[in-house]
Amino acid sequence: MSFADAVRTCLSKYVDFSGRARRSEYWWFYLAAILVVIVGLVLDGIVGTSGVFQGLASLAIVLPSLAAGVRRLHDTDRSGWMILLGLIPLAGPIILLVFFVQDSKPGANQYGPNPKMSGEVAYGAPA
Repeated sequence: MSFADAVRTCLSKYVDFSGRARRSEYWWFYLAAILVVIVGLVLDGIVGTSGVFQGLASLAIVLPSLAAGVRRLHDTDRSGWMILLGLIPLAGPIILLVFFVQDSKPGANQYGPNPKMSGEVAYGAPA
């Protein structure tokens, strides 16, 4: 999945917490989210505001980021509620990082077909 495809997919499913997301989809979107926040910081520096643009940028990407994270956890056959591990100081984000870098579970699982498989149609994708 390319950078543009990943961003387009995650933004079109910005509140879709069902289905699965490939590693490439999640990490390309994560990079795009970081770039959006950096652009907000740069705009704050240019205009002279104290975090207004950065705050708006962060607010704009919070739901798509959560949805992509939940779908990524589904791809590793874990409940989306595991995203709440990120609230545990220090250990939670490390555990989530380990979950996010793991490969997809082969075949379909309770959250839908494997988006990597060319013979299966990914959830939400046009047939």
